Order: sequence, then C-alpha cells, then structure tokens
Amino acid sequence: MYPVTRSSARLALRELIIEDADPVLAIYGSPEATEHLSFEPRTREQVGQIVARSIAAATATPRTEYALAVIERETGELIGFGRLATDPHQQRGATMGFALRPDAWGVGYGVETVRLLLAVGFDDLGLHRIWGARSPLNEASAKTMSAVGMVEEGLIREHVLKAGAWRDSVVHAILDREWRADS
Repeated sequence: MYPVTRSSARLALRELIIEDADPVLAIYGSPEATEHLSFEPRTREQVGQIVARSIAAATATPRTEYALAVIERETGELIGFGRLATDPHQQRGATMGFALRPDAWGVGYGVETVRLLLAVGFDDLGLHRIWGARSPLNEASAKTMSAVGMVEEGLIREHVLKAGAWRDSVVHAILDREWRADS
C-alpha cells in the first residue's frame, strides 16, 4: 500500500520525503525525545540515512515497513514519526512505534498518533495483532497505549542495550476484534 495517508481531527500521517530529515532530527536527535526509546540520540547523518531508507522501503514489494511522518494539520509541521513493521514470525502481525517532538507532548497527540497507526494496520492492511514495547519508566507511553485499548501483556527482560546497560521492555498489544469493538 503506497502512499499511506490518514488523518484525524488534528493530525495526519503521510509518507516521508527527503526534506523531512531535519524535522525528524528534532525528534531522533533529542536526548529528551529519545530518553525512553531503544537508541541513543542520532546524528544528522544517521537521521538522513533513516529517512532515505524509509523512503526506499515505502515502495518495496511486498511492503513490510510503514515509516510515516506525523503532521500537525493546522501548521503543516512534522511533529512526530510513526512506524508499523510487519512481523515475519507472526501471521498478520506487526510492531508499532512512535515518537513526538517534546514540545508536542501532553496535548493528546500520542493517542491520536497511535490511533492513526492502528487504523492503518487494522483497517488498511487487515492485520490481526499489533504490538509495541516501551521502557518500564515511560509512564506516558503506558497511558497512551492503554487509552487506545492496547493491553499490557508482559515484560521482555533485558532486551535493549542502551547507554551501556541492559533495559527491560513492557509489551502492549491489541487485536483486530478489540480495535473494532473500541472504534
């Protein structure tokens, strides 16, 4: 499926373009925005490579990754990054992740972003299960995933190496029938 476009009251998802590298850097290069993510802040060069890879992956057949810009509709600004990646070890399953610029936190954009990603996964791609993992310390992400109907399933012990230390992740997931019942 290409191109992906989805919108809500305040946000829109769209395919990445090469000019998105600097706005994505405001997220992926930010120590605050990446504090609970699985990687250290990225450099401009690394972000440029991520954006270029994501653009190339968007037209792959079959498409297995949906790396999308989160746009604030009122301003047209890229304020976030969302990703769905189909899971080759799980029939009709995918992982989901998202990150927003710190200045966009606290106003419900996380919930809107995740709802848009889940709509792409369930309504457009016909997936059965979508899951995401978060840092155990990321309470905002826990609240966001709970608010959209995702269920906390358990802990993956010491599966992320960040800043020289192993970190657990908490898994949240939602099934297609739960999504439809909640939508």
